[in-house]
Amino acid sequence: MEITKDTIIGDILDTDGETAKFFLEIGMHCLGCPASRGESIEMACIVHGTDADALVAKLNAHFASKNA
Repeated sequence: MEITKDTIIGDILDTDGETAKFFLEIGMHCLGCPASRGESIEMACIVHGTDADALVAKLNAHFASKNA
């Protein structure tokens, strides 16, 4: 799975539940909320005041390591 800032959080979590830790690390503790699952990474990072590019990089590294 290739992650971008436009990727929907719920799609990421449905693909790999292990990714929840990356969201929790940056203070996104609302992963069970229906609204948060429909948000893009960029939208969520704006709300939480975090760096979307850094999160995208972590997520892509995670998925790359699983496919290696």
